[in-house]
Amino acid sequence: MLVLVLQRLLSTIPVLLVVAVVVFMMLRVSGDPAAILAGDTATSEQIAAVREALGLDRPVWEQFLAWFGQVLRGDLGQSLFTGLPVTTLIAQRIEPTLMLATTTIVFSVLVAVPLGVLAAWRSGTWIDRGVMVFAVLGFSVPVFVLGYVLMLGFSINLRWFPVQGYTSPFVDFRAFASQIVLPTLTLSCIYVALIARITRASVLEVLNEDYIRTARAKGQIERTVLFRHALRNAAVPIVTVIGLGVALLIGGVVVTESVFNIPGLGRLVVDAITRRDYPIIQGLILFFALVYVVLNLIIDLTYTLLDPRIRY
Repeated sequence: MLVLVLQRLLSTIPVLLVVAVVVFMMLRVSGDPAAILAGDTATSEQIAAVREALGLDRPVWEQFLAWFGQVLRGDLGQSLFTGLPVTTLIAQRIEPTLMLATTTIVFSVLVAVPLGVLAAWRSGTWIDRGVMVFAVLGFSVPVFVLGYVLMLGFSINLRWFPVQGYTSPFVDFRAFASQIVLPTLTLSCIYVALIARITRASVLEVLNEDYIRTARAKGQIERTVLFRHALRNAAVPIVTVIGLGVALLIGGVVVTESVFNIPGLGRLVVDAITRRDYPIIQGLILFFALVYVVLNLIIDLTYTLLDPRIRY
Protein backbone atom coordinates (compact mmCIF):
# COMPACT_ATOMS: atom_id res chain seq x y z
CA MET A 1 0.00 0.00 0.00
CA LEU A 2 2.84 2.40 0.85
CA VAL A 3 4.50 1.72 -2.51
CA LEU A 4 1.19 2.36 -4.28
CA VAL A 5 0.73 5.68 -2.49
CA LEU A 6 4.28 6.79 -3.32
CA GLN A 7 3.84 5.85 -6.98
CA ARG A 8 0.63 7.85 -7.21
CA LEU A 9 2.21 10.85 -5.48
CA LEU A 10 5.21 10.84 -7.82
CA SER A 11 2.93 10.63 -10.85
CA THR A 12 1.24 13.89 -9.82
CA ILE A 13 4.46 15.91 -10.15
CA PRO A 14 4.75 15.83 -13.98
CA VAL A 15 1.00 16.46 -14.29
CA LEU A 16 1.18 19.65 -12.22
CA LEU A 17 4.34 20.74 -14.05
CA VAL A 18 2.66 20.37 -17.45
CA VAL A 19 -0.40 22.27 -16.17
CA ALA A 20 1.84 25.08 -14.91
CA VAL A 21 3.68 25.41 -18.24
CA VAL A 22 0.53 25.30 -20.38
CA VAL A 23 -1.37 27.80 -18.24
CA PHE A 24 1.57 30.20 -18.06
CA MET A 25 2.12 30.18 -21.82
CA MET A 26 -1.57 30.51 -22.70
CA LEU A 27 -2.05 33.49 -20.42
CA ARG A 28 0.98 35.26 -21.85
CA VAL A 29 -0.55 35.30 -25.32
CA SER A 30 -4.04 36.33 -24.17
CA GLY A 31 -3.33 40.02 -23.64
CA ASP A 32 -1.28 42.63 -21.82
CA PRO A 33 -2.32 43.33 -18.21
CA ALA A 34 -0.02 46.35 -18.13
CA ALA A 35 -2.28 48.16 -20.61
CA ILE A 36 -5.31 47.50 -18.37
CA LEU A 37 -3.51 48.65 -15.24
CA ALA A 38 -2.23 51.80 -16.91
CA GLY A 39 -5.71 52.80 -18.07
CA ASP A 40 -7.34 53.66 -21.38
CA THR A 41 -5.65 57.05 -21.62
CA ALA A 42 -2.13 55.83 -20.84
CA THR A 43 0.67 56.50 -23.25
CA SER A 44 3.00 53.83 -24.59
CA GLU A 45 5.72 55.08 -22.21
CA GLN A 46 3.42 54.69 -19.20
CA ILE A 47 2.42 51.19 -20.29
CA ALA A 48 6.08 50.29 -20.73
CA ALA A 49 6.83 51.57 -17.22
CA VAL A 50 4.06 49.42 -15.74
CA ARG A 51 5.27 46.41 -17.69
CA GLU A 52 8.79 46.94 -16.37
CA ALA A 53 7.56 47.31 -12.79
CA LEU A 54 5.67 44.02 -13.07
CA GLY A 55 8.59 42.22 -14.69
CA LEU A 56 6.61 41.60 -17.87
CA ASP A 57 9.37 43.05 -20.01
CA ARG A 58 11.69 40.14 -19.24
CA PRO A 59 11.89 37.05 -21.48
CA VAL A 60 9.02 34.62 -20.98
CA TRP A 61 11.29 31.83 -19.74
CA GLU A 62 12.69 34.12 -17.03
CA GLN A 63 9.18 35.07 -15.96
CA PHE A 64 8.19 31.41 -15.77
CA LEU A 65 11.24 30.36 -13.74
CA ALA A 66 10.71 33.22 -11.31
CA TRP A 67 7.03 32.40 -10.91
CA PHE A 68 7.56 28.64 -10.64
CA GLY A 69 10.26 29.17 -8.03
CA GLN A 70 7.75 31.10 -5.95
CA VAL A 71 5.18 28.33 -6.41
CA LEU A 72 7.62 25.74 -5.06
CA ARG A 73 7.95 27.87 -1.93
CA GLY A 74 4.16 28.03 -1.55
CA ASP A 75 3.92 31.59 -2.88
CA LEU A 76 1.41 31.97 -5.72
CA GLY A 77 2.22 35.63 -6.20
CA GLN A 78 0.18 38.77 -5.65
CA SER A 79 -2.85 40.14 -7.42
CA LEU A 80 -1.98 42.79 -9.98
CA PHE A 81 -4.99 44.88 -8.96
CA THR A 82 -5.50 44.42 -5.21
CA GLY A 83 -1.91 43.68 -4.25
CA LEU A 84 -3.08 40.88 -1.94
CA PRO A 85 -1.35 37.48 -2.00
CA VAL A 86 -3.18 34.93 -4.14
CA THR A 87 -3.13 32.44 -1.24
CA THR A 88 -4.95 35.02 0.90
CA LEU A 89 -7.61 35.53 -1.77
CA ILE A 90 -8.08 31.77 -2.09
CA ALA A 91 -8.42 31.42 1.68
CA GLN A 92 -11.04 34.20 1.73
CA ARG A 93 -13.12 32.64 -1.05
CA ILE A 94 -12.72 28.91 -0.47
CA GLU A 95 -15.55 28.43 2.06
CA PRO A 96 -18.50 29.16 -0.30
CA THR A 97 -17.01 26.95 -3.01
CA LEU A 98 -16.26 24.15 -0.56
CA MET A 99 -19.77 24.27 0.86
CA LEU A 100 -21.37 24.28 -2.60
CA ALA A 101 -19.16 21.41 -3.79
CA THR A 102 -19.87 19.36 -0.64
CA THR A 103 -23.64 19.75 -0.82
CA THR A 104 -23.56 18.97 -4.55
CA ILE A 105 -21.51 15.78 -4.16
CA VAL A 106 -23.55 14.51 -1.20
CA PHE A 107 -26.89 15.26 -2.88
CA SER A 108 -25.77 13.79 -6.21
CA VAL A 109 -24.53 10.52 -4.74
CA LEU A 110 -27.58 10.09 -2.49
CA VAL A 111 -29.93 10.63 -5.45
CA ALA A 112 -28.01 9.16 -8.40
CA VAL A 113 -26.88 5.82 -6.94
CA PRO A 114 -30.39 4.65 -5.89
CA LEU A 115 -31.75 5.92 -9.23
CA GLY A 116 -29.14 3.92 -11.14
CA VAL A 117 -29.76 0.78 -9.09
CA LEU A 118 -33.53 1.14 -9.55
CA ALA A 119 -33.13 1.60 -13.32
CA ALA A 120 -30.93 -1.51 -13.55
CA TRP A 121 -33.36 -3.53 -11.43
CA ARG A 122 -36.32 -2.45 -13.60
CA SER A 123 -34.41 -2.59 -16.86
CA GLY A 124 -36.62 -2.10 -19.90
CA THR A 125 -39.54 -0.66 -17.93
CA TRP A 126 -40.86 2.90 -17.85
CA ILE A 127 -38.73 3.53 -14.74
CA ASP A 128 -35.57 2.65 -16.62
CA ARG A 129 -36.56 4.77 -19.60
CA GLY A 130 -37.44 7.69 -17.32
CA VAL A 131 -34.03 7.61 -15.63
CA MET A 132 -32.28 7.47 -18.99
CA VAL A 133 -34.32 10.40 -20.32
CA PHE A 134 -33.34 12.39 -17.23
CA ALA A 135 -29.69 11.45 -17.78
CA VAL A 136 -29.80 12.73 -21.36
CA LEU A 137 -31.50 15.96 -20.32
CA GLY A 138 -28.99 16.44 -17.51
CA PHE A 139 -26.14 16.42 -20.01
CA SER A 140 -28.00 18.53 -22.56
CA VAL A 141 -29.18 21.52 -20.52
CA PRO A 142 -26.40 24.07 -19.84
CA VAL A 143 -25.77 24.87 -16.20
CA PHE A 144 -26.50 28.59 -16.55
CA VAL A 145 -29.82 27.93 -18.32
CA LEU A 146 -30.98 25.58 -15.57
CA GLY A 147 -29.85 28.06 -12.94
CA TYR A 148 -31.91 30.90 -14.41
CA VAL A 149 -34.94 28.61 -14.87
CA LEU A 150 -34.81 27.51 -11.23
CA MET A 151 -34.30 31.09 -10.13
CA LEU A 152 -37.30 32.25 -12.17
CA GLY A 153 -39.56 29.46 -10.92
CA PHE A 154 -38.63 29.06 -7.25
CA SER A 155 -37.25 32.49 -6.35
CA ILE A 156 -39.13 35.06 -8.44
CA ASN A 157 -42.50 33.34 -9.00
CA LEU A 158 -42.93 31.13 -5.91
CA ARG A 159 -40.60 33.11 -3.60
CA TRP A 160 -39.48 29.95 -1.82
CA PHE A 161 -35.76 30.70 -1.93
CA PRO A 162 -33.58 33.83 -2.15
CA VAL A 163 -32.58 34.92 -5.64
CA GLN A 164 -28.87 35.29 -4.95
CA GLY A 165 -26.29 35.58 -2.20
CA TYR A 166 -24.41 33.47 0.31
CA THR A 167 -24.34 33.35 4.11
CA SER A 168 -21.84 31.25 6.02
CA PRO A 169 -23.42 28.31 7.86
CA PHE A 170 -21.34 29.29 10.88
CA VAL A 171 -23.10 32.67 10.97
CA ASP A 172 -26.72 31.79 10.10
CA PHE A 173 -27.42 28.18 9.16
CA ARG A 174 -31.05 28.79 8.16
CA ALA A 175 -30.04 31.51 5.72
CA PHE A 176 -27.27 29.29 4.38
CA ALA A 177 -29.65 26.37 3.87
CA SER A 178 -32.18 28.48 1.95
CA GLN A 179 -29.50 30.09 -0.24
CA ILE A 180 -27.61 26.88 -1.10
CA VAL A 181 -30.61 24.86 -2.34
CA LEU A 182 -30.94 26.29 -5.85
CA PRO A 183 -27.17 26.41 -6.59
CA THR A 184 -26.88 22.81 -5.41
CA LEU A 185 -29.76 21.66 -7.62
CA THR A 186 -28.29 23.55 -10.57
CA LEU A 187 -24.78 22.16 -10.20
CA SER A 188 -25.85 18.61 -9.32
CA CYS A 189 -28.08 18.09 -12.37
CA ILE A 190 -25.30 16.99 -14.73
CA TYR A 191 -23.52 15.18 -11.88
CA VAL A 192 -26.62 13.14 -10.99
CA ALA A 193 -27.16 12.28 -14.64
CA LEU A 194 -23.57 11.05 -15.02
CA ILE A 195 -23.49 8.94 -11.85
CA ALA A 196 -26.98 7.47 -12.42
CA ARG A 197 -26.09 6.40 -15.95
CA ILE A 198 -22.84 4.68 -14.95
CA THR A 199 -24.48 3.09 -11.89
CA ARG A 200 -27.21 1.61 -14.05
CA ALA A 201 -24.73 0.15 -16.54
CA SER A 202 -22.45 -1.28 -13.83
CA VAL A 203 -25.23 -2.81 -11.73
CA LEU A 204 -26.99 -4.18 -14.83
CA GLU A 205 -23.82 -6.02 -15.80
CA VAL A 206 -23.37 -7.44 -12.30
CA LEU A 207 -26.98 -8.62 -12.06
CA ASN A 208 -26.24 -11.26 -14.69
CA GLU A 209 -23.49 -12.87 -12.61
CA ASP A 210 -23.87 -16.34 -11.05
CA TYR A 211 -23.45 -15.18 -7.45
CA ILE A 212 -26.50 -12.90 -7.83
CA ARG A 213 -28.64 -15.85 -8.91
CA THR A 214 -27.19 -17.85 -6.00
CA ALA A 215 -28.09 -15.12 -3.52
CA ARG A 216 -31.64 -15.03 -4.84
CA ALA A 217 -31.86 -18.81 -4.76
CA LYS A 218 -30.93 -18.71 -1.06
CA GLY A 219 -34.01 -16.61 -0.42
CA GLN A 220 -32.34 -13.27 0.33
CA ILE A 221 -34.60 -10.26 -0.06
CA GLU A 222 -34.20 -8.22 -3.23
CA ARG A 223 -32.96 -5.13 -1.42
CA THR A 224 -30.10 -7.11 0.09
CA VAL A 225 -29.25 -8.61 -3.28
CA LEU A 226 -29.21 -5.21 -4.97
CA PHE A 227 -27.27 -3.16 -2.44
CA ARG A 228 -25.11 -5.70 -0.59
CA HIS A 229 -24.11 -7.90 -3.50
CA ALA A 230 -24.75 -6.10 -6.80
CA LEU A 231 -23.90 -2.52 -5.84
CA ARG A 232 -20.85 -3.51 -3.82
CA ASN A 233 -19.33 -5.45 -6.70
CA ALA A 234 -20.20 -2.68 -9.17
CA ALA A 235 -18.69 0.04 -6.98
CA VAL A 236 -15.33 0.46 -8.74
CA PRO A 237 -16.64 2.10 -11.95
CA ILE A 238 -19.12 4.13 -9.91
CA VAL A 239 -16.37 5.49 -7.68
CA THR A 240 -14.31 6.18 -10.80
CA VAL A 241 -17.00 8.33 -12.39
CA ILE A 242 -17.56 10.18 -9.11
CA GLY A 243 -13.87 11.12 -9.15
CA LEU A 244 -13.86 12.05 -12.83
CA GLY A 245 -16.99 14.11 -12.31
CA VAL A 246 -14.98 16.49 -10.14
CA ALA A 247 -13.74 18.06 -13.38
CA LEU A 248 -17.35 18.81 -14.33
CA LEU A 249 -17.93 20.09 -10.82
CA ILE A 250 -15.01 22.54 -11.01
CA GLY A 251 -16.21 23.91 -14.33
CA GLY A 252 -19.79 24.14 -13.12
CA VAL A 253 -18.79 26.02 -9.97
CA VAL A 254 -17.49 28.91 -12.07
CA VAL A 255 -20.81 29.31 -13.88
CA THR A 256 -23.07 28.59 -10.90
CA GLU A 257 -21.35 31.05 -8.59
CA SER A 258 -21.66 33.75 -11.24
CA VAL A 259 -25.38 33.07 -11.75
CA PHE A 260 -26.23 33.06 -8.03
CA ASN A 261 -23.71 35.74 -7.02
CA ILE A 262 -21.81 33.46 -4.65
CA PRO A 263 -18.44 34.98 -3.61
CA GLY A 264 -16.41 31.80 -4.08
CA LEU A 265 -13.43 30.69 -6.13
CA GLY A 266 -15.50 30.42 -9.29
CA ARG A 267 -16.50 34.07 -9.06
CA LEU A 268 -12.88 34.95 -8.34
CA VAL A 269 -11.84 33.16 -11.55
CA VAL A 270 -14.34 35.16 -13.62
CA ASP A 271 -13.21 38.47 -12.13
CA ALA A 272 -9.54 37.61 -12.65
CA ILE A 273 -10.10 36.61 -16.28
CA THR A 274 -12.00 39.82 -16.96
CA ARG A 275 -9.12 41.92 -15.63
CA ARG A 276 -6.37 39.60 -16.93
CA ASP A 277 -4.99 39.25 -13.42
CA TYR A 278 -2.34 36.65 -14.30
CA PRO A 279 -1.22 35.65 -10.78
CA ILE A 280 -4.78 34.90 -9.65
CA ILE A 281 -5.64 32.91 -12.78
CA GLN A 282 -2.41 30.90 -12.62
CA GLY A 283 -2.76 30.27 -8.91
CA LEU A 284 -6.40 29.19 -9.12
CA ILE A 285 -5.85 26.84 -12.05
CA LEU A 286 -2.91 25.24 -10.25
CA PHE A 287 -5.05 24.97 -7.11
CA PHE A 288 -7.93 23.34 -9.02
CA ALA A 289 -5.46 20.98 -10.72
CA LEU A 290 -3.97 20.00 -7.36
CA VAL A 291 -7.44 19.35 -5.91
CA TYR A 292 -8.35 17.23 -8.92
CA VAL A 293 -5.12 15.22 -8.70
CA VAL A 294 -5.49 14.66 -4.95
CA LEU A 295 -9.10 13.53 -5.30
CA ASN A 296 -8.13 11.08 -8.03
CA LEU A 297 -5.35 9.79 -5.78
CA ILE A 298 -7.97 9.17 -3.08
CA ILE A 299 -10.16 7.41 -5.64
CA ASP A 300 -7.25 5.18 -6.69
CA LEU A 301 -6.62 4.22 -3.08
CA THR A 302 -10.32 3.55 -2.57
CA TYR A 303 -10.11 0.90 -5.29
CA THR A 304 -7.91 -1.21 -3.04
CA LEU A 305 -10.60 -1.16 -0.35
CA LEU A 306 -13.40 -2.06 -2.75
CA ASP A 307 -11.40 -4.71 -4.61
CA PRO A 308 -8.32 -6.07 -2.75
CA ARG A 309 -7.12 -7.78 -5.93
CA ILE A 310 -6.03 -4.35 -7.27
CA ARG A 311 -3.27 -4.22 -4.65
CA TYR A 312 -1.39 -7.04 -6.31
